[in-house]
Amino acid sequence: MVPLSFAGHDFLAHSDGALYWLAQGALLVADLHLEKSSWFARIGQFLPPYDSLATLQALDRIVGETRAVRLYCLGDSFHDRFGCDRLPAAARELLSDLTGRLDWVWITGNHDAGFIDHCGGRIIEEVEVEGIVLRHEADPHDPRPEMSGHFHPKLRLHRRGRNVSRRCFVASATKLILPAFGSLTGGLDAAHPEIIRKVGSGASALVPVSDRLLRFPIAA
Repeated sequence: MVPLSFAGHDFLAHSDGALYWLAQGALLVADLHLEKSSWFARIGQFLPPYDSLATLQALDRIVGETRAVRLYCLGDSFHDRFGCDRLPAAARELLSDLTGRLDWVWITGNHDAGFIDHCGGRIIEEVEVEGIVLRHEADPHDPRPEMSGHFHPKLRLHRRGRNVSRRCFVASATKLILPAFGSLTGGLDAAHPEIIRKVGSGASALVPVSDRLLRFPIAA
């Protein structure tokens, strides 16, 4: 994990898309989309049914690395509001263990709006923590510092004759959009006009690598 500063606070950014808030002992992730594969299976499109367990195992490893005591999921934690009910036994056991050990906060998104808790944790629409608003989708009209998800941003580059795509954070002076943490999620180009509309001008794509945070200015 590498240092990332935002709105006067210090964080550590993980290449998988998690963000650790040092002063709060809190881990932030967005767009887990748990049980996406089982949702598609119901409409006849079959995907490997291991996405939830893989996502939760990756999250459990980062919780262990950071020793986080609190976790904020910034919306679309499940692919639909009934996803928790479809969790396989191993994934449900791991999630119950995590929500039991941590002060776990589900922030609802467009996919899991109306989510009824059967997996532990607290459910809210948004919250302000130390002057930073945590919500699912960025609000371009809110001047307060804000962290969100929703767009699954990815940085796409053409290097040495091949296309490269990496999860990235998108940051401006008052907005920080987290990449999707889920193992079965796609991504929207960080320079997409809708992302720029949300974060404003002067935004950058931030890519954590092993020893540093790479910054790429995004042209509007």
